[in-house]
Amino acid sequence: MDSLNGKTLLRTLLSFCIAGIFLYVAFRGTNFHDLWISLKSVRYGWVLAIVPVIILSHWLRAVRWSFLLAPVKSGLSTRNLFSAVMIGYAVNNVLPRVGELVRPIVIGRLEHISKSSALATVVVERILDFVTFYFIVCVVLFIYPSSLDPFVKDVGTVRPMLLLASLVAFGFFSMLFFKAEPFFRFIGRLKKLAPKRHHERIDLLIDSFLSGISAEKVKEKLGAIIVSSLTIWGLYALAMYLPFFAFDSLSQLHLDFGSAVVLLTISSIAWVLPAPGAMGTYHSFLTVAFAKLYGADTTTALTFSIVTHEVGYIVVMAIGGYYMVKDHLRVSEVASSNAEGEPA
Repeated sequence: MDSLNGKTLLRTLLSFCIAGIFLYVAFRGTNFHDLWISLKSVRYGWVLAIVPVIILSHWLRAVRWSFLLAPVKSGLSTRNLFSAVMIGYAVNNVLPRVGELVRPIVIGRLEHISKSSALATVVVERILDFVTFYFIVCVVLFIYPSSLDPFVKDVGTVRPMLLLASLVAFGFFSMLFFKAEPFFRFIGRLKKLAPKRHHERIDLLIDSFLSGISAEKVKEKLGAIIVSSLTIWGLYALAMYLPFFAFDSLSQLHLDFGSAVVLLTISSIAWVLPAPGAMGTYHSFLTVAFAKLYGADTTTALTFSIVTHEVGYIVVMAIGGYYMVKDHLRVSEVASSNAEGEPA
């Protein structure tokens, strides 16, 4: 346990170091007087308009989760699922990746279902997000080839390679979703590489995962799962688009919904890095993309990243904190879930 706590502490410190580095990159050379003036000039009504969009996207995640959990237990409360989603996201804002382990704990307690099976559906969710993300990446690279300009020099060479890689990734994650059972059966056969005392537990985990990860068992809901996945990302793009109207200088650039999709795709990469709540990574990625792709001045681009990130952060922490208190989740359970999830 001491070694696990040490690893947890080290990983947490590393995540905050990453956030600090990217915050430095984002704010390096910033004239804070100009930034303050820019922040005061924002039309915050447009920024606050994204609050219901953010909440709706998370609520829709809870609904989609109910489709994935249907083979485990039918008639799940969407309220309980929404609670688990928001608590998980709130924890992720402090301890990256730990929220994915907390969600099964919360829904397992509220709905009395297997935590391993619930965790399996969280894995499925991530697979679906990767499928949707790489689909969007393929569309963006095909329609907006200039989206790579700020990040690579030889776009003509890199774009086809990245497009091919995205298509391969899209195919891989799609196969993983639809052919999960043979994949996990194969993983099960590798148990002989582990000590014999762990074989029974591995079999139990594999069976629990298969009970929650098989696409065959949710085929009746497959259409709703696909539509909800695309809608969730559409809402993310809408949350990126609405704040365009909060800035006079951005309004003059005549940015369309496609621009929001491009910026969403680039900023989504920031959420992959293990910084708490994409702190710093989101700000630096989005500021560079805004300035290089669309000619926005750096101060306005940084202001946009600050207000959009902090609104989303506050919404998640407020709702997640409310449900954490309401559903009596203790901090010790978060810590134990982090330690227990370490070996996986």
